[in-house]
Amino acid sequence: VQLQASGGGLVQAGGSLRLSCAASGRTFITYTTGWFRQAPGKEREFVARIIWSDSSTSYADSVKGRFTISRDSAKNTVYLQMNNLKPEDTALYYCAGRQYYVNSYYLRRESGYDYWGQGTQVTVSS
Repeated sequence: VQLQASGGGLVQAGGSLRLSCAASGRTFITYTTGWFRQAPGKEREFVARIIWSDSSTSYADSVKGRFTISRDSAKNTVYLQMNNLKPEDTALYYCAGRQYYVNSYYLRRESGYDYWGQGTQVTVSS
């Protein structure tokens, strides 16, 4: 499975961006896709995830109410709509995927995912 993240860019505070994570390859992500981000000098952190079977979602507290994760099964793509962006949202955003069930505890951790995209940069100016 290959994951391709795109849609990053430079935006002013209060603006919006939509990130995409497209899956390709012989097999597809069948259980969950998540987004993580890493700011300079900081550890990678969980942002959001979606379960493919029922579209259930989970968000980090820092983005709840501003970001929305969704999926398009026909396109094997997951989106992260980011609204009301803040300078502290500036980071390299990664999408990640997992094929099989795991306790939801692990889906907020890097170790819960088997496949990773290359990252797309989001920069929010004040």
